[in-house]
Amino acid sequence: MKKLLFLFLLTASSISAFNASAQKKAEDKSKRPSPPDSAMVTTKSGVTIKINYGSPSVKGRAVGGNEIATYGKIWRTGANEATVFEVSKDVMIEGKTLPAGKYGLYSVPGEKKWIIVFNKTWNQWGTKYTEADDALRVTVDTDKAPTFTERLKFTADKSGKVSFMWGDVMVSFKVK
Repeated sequence: MKKLLFLFLLTASSISAFNASAQKKAEDKSKRPSPPDSAMVTTKSGVTIKINYGSPSVKGRAVGGNEIATYGKIWRTGANEATVFEVSKDVMIEGKTLPAGKYGLYSVPGEKKWIIVFNKTWNQWGTKYTEADDALRVTVDTDKAPTFTERLKFTADKSGKVSFMWGDVMVSFKVK
């Protein structure tokens, strides 16, 4: 009888422990040092553009160069999970075709030009990048941001212009 009671208690406690771990609350991503943010617009031509990203802070560092978003090296263009760029229809980006869908948005910073990379793998941690999965790469000029932006910020307008600003850098590309 003691063995049966012991076995019952052991089984019951195992089930309770399993249920407690299975019911673990989802992480509150807004508490992260680089919280999630998003931008969305429906353009005049009827294309819906959605961008979901982690918004890192500059924290006194220089954007580009050797501190953050290093020149010449692939960057996840955000923080945490891969930045997700989604278009509802086939589009032209800087004159090149990108099919409708979701993409991981990466970039290769440069002093005067940045390469914007649309990668087929979007549902992953941002640093897991595979060049073979690139759907499109375009090169765009960089500008000086109109004001210093501490946290990475994406914007998109009805004309299809998508921009991101971080520190004193602004990078834009056109979606048609």
